[in-house]
Amino acid sequence: MAKREFSSARSSAPVEAGEDGQFVWTRKDLLGLDELSERQIVHILDTAESFKEVSTRSIKKVPALRGKVVGLLFFEDSTRTRMSFELAASRMSADTILFTSKGSSVAKGETTLDTVRNIEAMGVDIFVIRHGQSGAPHVIARKVKSSIVNAGDGSHEHPTQGLLDIFTIRQRLGRVKGLKAAIVGDIAHSRVARSNIIGLQKLGAEVVVVGPPTLVPPAIKEMGCSISHDLDEILPQVDVVNMLRIQFERFTGAGAAFPSMREYANMYGLNAARLKRCKKNILVMHPGPINRGLEITTEVADGPNSCILQQVTNGLAVRMAVLYLVSQAAEK
Repeated sequence: MAKREFSSARSSAPVEAGEDGQFVWTRKDLLGLDELSERQIVHILDTAESFKEVSTRSIKKVPALRGKVVGLLFFEDSTRTRMSFELAASRMSADTILFTSKGSSVAKGETTLDTVRNIEAMGVDIFVIRHGQSGAPHVIARKVKSSIVNAGDGSHEHPTQGLLDIFTIRQRLGRVKGLKAAIVGDIAHSRVARSNIIGLQKLGAEVVVVGPPTLVPPAIKEMGCSISHDLDEILPQVDVVNMLRIQFERFTGAGAAFPSMREYANMYGLNAARLKRCKKNILVMHPGPINRGLEITTEVADGPNSCILQQVTNGLAVRMAVLYLVSQAAEK
């Protein structure tokens, strides 16, 4: 996959410095981590750090987006991402409208772009878009004036998930540079894997993807990561292991990606026995939802090395930061 296939001209504004020499965010869209520099990624993480404490207040509200309207356009099913963005917008005092394709004008034959343009005409400032087609948010970003935030497009990218994963790693381990991370499982269908590979490497981490040959496309090497099909060999070497969900809903054709779920769990599932062979402070991650007993066992998912719920908590701060930054850039 060409890494810059979906770049948007509207989002290619250069990094700028203010009068005091401080970094200034200039992008009115967030379409992918591939388009961001290391400095821009760090700026999002630092901004998220400042929003994190809002969730600890007795009144969990700030006026940062008061008067703004955030449209949540989910053409694919979602629980965590949709609710996280909705709550993030609410905590910054924005109004939200929710669109799902089921029972909508899209189901009646309206194009995605026409749907977005009609909703934009209602006064929406920011669109958060999840779409099954890779590149859909990028095409929309070139055709509308509102800010666009990619909440996952096909098997291309899921930038805010990548950012919250990196934020959690930095929070738990104190750094990203110099770490080695393994991303395990269904690499072929995972936009989460791609955003993590891009973001982690830009911040100086080494990435290895692990899984059966049927789920690890050889072309993934072009992104700069290494490939392994032996989880037991890799685990003792890494500081972070991110266990991906097997996306059965994206499998096509009659052939199975692996002989059985039991065999997959035996070869690539993270369990207590495997965890004992890892570094003592290894960080265990999962983007959710979890197929317990397949990708990861309950005792590991809920154990002391796991940061799965912390990822969810941090996702709120990261998405607050993203909505705030694109809104600020749109006003300049």
